[in-house]
Amino acid sequence: MRPILMKGHERPLTFLKYNSEGDLLFSCAKDHTPTVWFADNGERLGTYRGHNGAVWCCDVSRDSMRLITGSADQSAKLWNVQTGTQLFSFNFDSPARAVDFAVGDKLAVITTDPFMELPSAIHVKRIARDPSERSGEDVLTIKGPQGRINRAVWGSLNKTIISAGEDAVVRIWDSETGKLLNESDKETGHQKTITSLSKSEDGSHFLTGSLDKSAKLWDSRTLTIIKTYVTERPVNAVAMSPLLDHVVIGGGQDASHVTTTGHRAGKFEAKFFHKILQEEIGGVKGHFGPINALAFNPDGRRYQSL
Repeated sequence: MRPILMKGHERPLTFLKYNSEGDLLFSCAKDHTPTVWFADNGERLGTYRGHNGAVWCCDVSRDSMRLITGSADQSAKLWNVQTGTQLFSFNFDSPARAVDFAVGDKLAVITTDPFMELPSAIHVKRIARDPSERSGEDVLTIKGPQGRINRAVWGSLNKTIISAGEDAVVRIWDSETGKLLNESDKETGHQKTITSLSKSEDGSHFLTGSLDKSAKLWDSRTLTIIKTYVTERPVNAVAMSPLLDHVVIGGGQDASHVTTTGHRAGKFEAKFFHKILQEEIGGVKGHFGPINALAFNPDGRRYQSL
């Protein structure tokens, strides 16, 4: 295994996303500047300048032509991937957290954080190809649960939206009406904040990571817990291999807590588990701080951690 070290951001990184071909890697960070890299050799291809706050999340369209980013500057921006031109800005009254393109790239889901008197919310926006048809109006607004929604993704056939966050509950919403269809059981589900959510290639199941030191595999329709992977540190990021029955989990204590504990207490390596057997099968070391994001290349042969 030969690691490639990518340097370019000036502040901690927050999110990683490969395009569908796996030749481009997009990274988000607290330095306000999303960046695109050539996945094969780690060469930095360009940056997207326009945000005035930490960028929490991004997604790239299926044809790799457009990028959407969510930021603490209370906006989600649409970009031309190739030129770096800002195509549109969706402006909100609170920080934008999670973004996800629907299948077909004609819709996007964006979550906003609780802020001042405003609750957390899930917004569905139409992504028009024609610049004259672009609008900031919501197709659907779902007033969210208590606390921040850390991840929201589209379910099967764009019919549902799956959300999870600070209240440790996974919810499935109807993407047309906004009705709550299902939510996870608090006793059997996660006990602390859900930090990350990763869908399988076919959308039939998804993986969540939580500060309760576990990751769980869920059925996308019934919210049945299929498998649970237990580790000894808070989980900040999860990813599933598209090729093998492997799950990778990353996390670790916050840096401020590590200085007061033992030398190895941070536990910053990425851990691999067998998806079916739930057994730990290996780990990759190299990080000097908590792992905040993970992504598998669509070819299944490489993964990225930060």
